[in-house]
Amino acid sequence: MTVMETTGTRTDLCATPPQQNRRPDGEDRYTISEVVAFTGLTAHTLRWYERIGLMPHIDRSHTGQRRYTNRDLDWLDLVGKLRLTGMPVADMVRYAELVREGDHTYVERFELLQTTREDVLARIDELRGTLAVLDRKISFYADAGRALASERSR
Repeated sequence: MTVMETTGTRTDLCATPPQQNRRPDGEDRYTISEVVAFTGLTAHTLRWYERIGLMPHIDRSHTGQRRYTNRDLDWLDLVGKLRLTGMPVADMVRYAELVREGDHTYVERFELLQTTREDVLARIDELRGTLAVLDRKISFYADAGRALASERSR
């Protein structure tokens, strides 16, 4: 069972719709090199995610090779989004544990994601302030450049 499999009556869905060029469910067995190509992650990162519990129980072929599914790819997409939020790895692992524990953890998952959302909004506000400073500087230099060009053309 992967992290994203149904627990109880509901499924914890990922952030984005399924990607194109994927195999149909049931025929969706990807090697680690295929997942590297899909995600841009390294094989080392994928194995590390598995080791720390962020990607637990990846199926194996009869020869022991990892075999990822579309659900695993969806989960990796969500993990990538969580990384972009700045969520600490420990919180991502905790979130994965909560998903595996089942529906009774919805409140804790909600709180974890809500806290992350508040952090993202604070960073957005900070970036907007930084962008405003850059815009003022750009405007200053554009005006100064025009004035300098105007002086030179006289």
